[in-house]
Formats: sequence, structure tokens, C-alpha cells
Amino acid sequence: MITDVKGLHHVTSMAADASENNRFFTRTLGLRRVKKTVNFDAPEVYHLYYGDEIGTPGSVMTYFPFGQMARGRRGTGEVGVTEFAVPKGALAFWKDRLAAQGVAGLSESSFLGEARLSFDGPDGDSFALVESEARGRTPWTGAGVPEDAGILGFHGARLRLRDAGATAELLGFMGYQKDESDSNVTRFRIEGGNAADTIDIEALPGGPVAGQGAGSVHHIAFAVPDRAAQLRTRQALLDTGYQVTPVIDRDYFWAIYFRTPGGVLFEVATNEPGFDRDEDTAHLGEALKLPTRYQPYRKQIEGLLPEIAE
Repeated sequence: MITDVKGLHHVTSMAADASENNRFFTRTLGLRRVKKTVNFDAPEVYHLYYGDEIGTPGSVMTYFPFGQMARGRRGTGEVGVTEFAVPKGALAFWKDRLAAQGVAGLSESSFLGEARLSFDGPDGDSFALVESEARGRTPWTGAGVPEDAGILGFHGARLRLRDAGATAELLGFMGYQKDESDSNVTRFRIEGGNAADTIDIEALPGGPVAGQGAGSVHHIAFAVPDRAAQLRTRQALLDTGYQVTPVIDRDYFWAIYFRTPGGVLFEVATNEPGFDRDEDTAHLGEALKLPTRYQPYRKQIEGLLPEIAE
């Protein structure tokens, strides 16, 4: 069994418009943009990172805004809901704030005793705010969001799968323990994690298969402390029969990827070196940062990227 996974690291999704995406996460949700860079495989596309003050692993939502990308089709074989943690008692504030800003899909509910507020992102992304204990996390308080309501980071994520069994077995191998169930949703929780430590599996045996597009999660990343832990994790996955990529340097973390039995793309990312490796903490996310191999083409790349309305 893998013992190095400590919860979520980041979640990466796709969007249709960079400015709209930036406005939603920084102005509506009040998160901090901690990095403005480009897609390693498509440098004409931004890669935008949003999180807490320093982009702590377990707090970072990232996006590839692919221009006028068609919306994705919701279904099975994907991360169906990305969940953010907020302090106890904060949902009334968020319900009023999101309604005032015209956010769609607002719906209050409870799951396993936790109060939730579901809502849609600009591209039909499915999100939920979940009231949780702070557990040592400090909320980011941008755009007029008070400290007693600020987003703490991720609570977890919900996978929607036709067959829950094989992915449940994988999560167990990764160190997650089966927790409670409610109807067709089962929670898995990792002990000693980073507070972004829950994964829910919603079993939908007859559900339609998802189609990726704007508003779809591209991959979900799990945190390990360092490169040594990542190599141990990679070898354990290979030994179990998973096809895992070589380690890839993503500038702010090292990454490996593999496809799960349910079709979801998993990444395992290191907590090191962090988002302050090339920017002072006070100015994270302000300048366009390019991977080394693209630096000679900065002028051309900047000419291809749309201006982001702040």
C-alpha cells in the first residue's frame, strides 16, 4: 500500500475564456491568482493557478482557458464536483454573495452531516462549498471576502463513475480508507493528510459517459511531500500494473500521471518547490512566467495570448 499520499494537491480544469475565468476565481470566490504561466504542451494557452496566499498544496484550482472551447458534457468517468472548504457558519454569506453576482445552480444540501452549497462555474463547472473545521488553514480574503467566510482550500472531490469498485480499490491502495455512505455516494478519507483529504465516489451504473470540454476537470492531483516519496509512489503503481508516465518537471512541482479504471486522469505531484520559486510571495501571479524551453519565444507567445482583464 502507498503511504506517501497526503490528500489533494490541485485540480486542473478547462475553460472557454481566460478573463471570465480569472474574474470568477479572484473576484467572485476571492481566491488569489498565484501563478500566470502557459500550458506546457500548448504555450499559446494560459495555465492559471488560484489558491491561498502561497498556493499551498491542497488549495490550488488551476485552469487551461482554451479560447472558445465548447462546453463539456457532464457524465461518468470524470471528477463531477470539486469541493472547497469554508469555515463553519459561512454558507449564509456565500449564498447571498453568489446570488448577488448571478452565479447559477445554487442549491443547499447536507452530506454526511456537513452543510453544502452547490453552484456552477462560468462554464457549467460543478462546485460545492462545504462547512469544515479550519484544521490549521488560513483563508485567503480577497475581493471583500471576510476571514470568517474565506475559502480554506479544498475539502475534496466527488468522482462520478459507472463502476465504483475498481477505483475504490485503487483509493484504498493509495492510503484512503472507506468512510460512510449515503445512497449511491461513498466517502473515502486519508488519515494524517493535509485537510484536503476526502474523495467521494458517486456510483452511476447507467449514467452517460462524460465528454471533456470547457467546465470539465482535466485531471486531479494528489500531494506527496517530495521527489523521493513520488518515486516510491510511482514504483508501487507500476508494480500493481498501472501505466504511469515518467516524472515530469512542471516548474512548481514534479508530476506523474496515470489513468484510473473509471477513466479519471490522476496525477501525483510533489509539494516542492512551490510557487515562490520564481516570484516573491508578495507578487505571486502577476507576471507571465514561462517554462525555460519557451523563454526564447516569449515575444511570440505573448502575441498569441489574450489580454486578461483584471
